[in-house]
Amino acid sequence: MTAPDSAPASAVRIDGPWTHRDVAANGARFHITEMGEGPLVLFLHGFPQFWWTWRHQLPAFAEAGFRAVAMDLRGVGGSDRTPRGYDPANLALDVTGVIRSLGEPDAALVGHDLGGYLAWTAAVMRPKLVRRLAVSSMPHPRRWRSAMLADFSQSRSGSHVWGFQRPWVPERQLTADDSALVGGLIREWSGPQQPDDKTVDVYRRAMSIPSTAHCSVEPYRWLVRSMARPDGVQFNRRMKRPVQVPTLHLHGSADPVMRTRSAAGSGRYVEAPYRWRLFDGLGHFPHEEDPVGFTTEVLNWLKDPEPDR
Repeated sequence: MTAPDSAPASAVRIDGPWTHRDVAANGARFHITEMGEGPLVLFLHGFPQFWWTWRHQLPAFAEAGFRAVAMDLRGVGGSDRTPRGYDPANLALDVTGVIRSLGEPDAALVGHDLGGYLAWTAAVMRPKLVRRLAVSSMPHPRRWRSAMLADFSQSRSGSHVWGFQRPWVPERQLTADDSALVGGLIREWSGPQQPDDKTVDVYRRAMSIPSTAHCSVEPYRWLVRSMARPDGVQFNRRMKRPVQVPTLHLHGSADPVMRTRSAAGSGRYVEAPYRWRLFDGLGHFPHEEDPVGFTTEVLNWLKDPEPDR
């Protein structure tokens, strides 16, 4: 699998005040969108989205004096669809590789959902390349694992992860009827501020790009199937290393996918200033449901010289 050459560029390279380009990192090609100059802030999307989920944050962060970059994860959007490499350790190396390819000494990582999982992982694996960490709608990997295994309510809320373990069926479901399921998931997982039809259609078109559905579910297959395998056990042990960078943890109180009690408690894995922020009434996508509130919270924290307050 390679880049989606047959798909219309407009499905991913959406016009705006930003610039599109490709960078090489960790043996693959990654599509990025960037704006502004200053310290690098790298945005990492989750499922079932791509870089466009950060369309509100890119201009705001650029105006605030940052180099704002949103990347498409491996296998999604305009990035390469490779036959393998969807375990979190390798995906985190994609992230840190992009930081190096951009010529920056480090970055503040802002990750949502799966992107948040990879941000946690990158901060542990390559702490010198992560200046600060902001994670939304995703607990620390060890906390996620224990919640999915030991908390029935969380296991039920994250039932899509278990459903992804079936071969081929999830891919067919995600692409059927012009990826109608994608729109259903985004609306179901959002809070009262529901996305409009145009927004949902953008994500449906992106998921319809050949091989995207398969690449999107592969990380979740690894997370479950590796739990009893040596590589999964080793990764879980590796994540015992505490996060050593200032961390902002954001969560929507009405998130139906990741329960608040599952996300809370991740601070035990951080040996640095840790700040918890709960957005009242927001669902799984705080950065889209309340872009102004989310952006303000992250920008104020990034500019705070005393993040431990």
